[in-house]
Amino acid sequence: MRKYEVMYIIRPDVEQEAVQATVEKFQGIIQNGGEITSHEVMGKRRLAYEINKLREGVYVLVNFTATPEVVNELERILKISDEIIRYLITKDVA
Repeated sequence: MRKYEVMYIIRPDVEQEAVQATVEKFQGIIQNGGEITSHEVMGKRRLAYEINKLREGVYVLVNFTATPEVVNELERILKISDEIIRYLITKDVA
């Protein structure tokens, strides 16, 4: 299993309960074959540049270990989720 880090940005107009449900959904995907080492909901922050006419977003940072298959499934679900503005999955080499 490899170490990964994913940061994703949730739309700012999503209700707090929906944000929590979205975070739990992605945690469930990671835990289905992986292990979360740290998780942080950084809250609503201003974006560096406008994305789809949005200037803010709810940032979430997750460090985890998983197999490449879990990462592929996570990326597939992140791509099709309407709540997600942007995401980035990186391999943690440290």
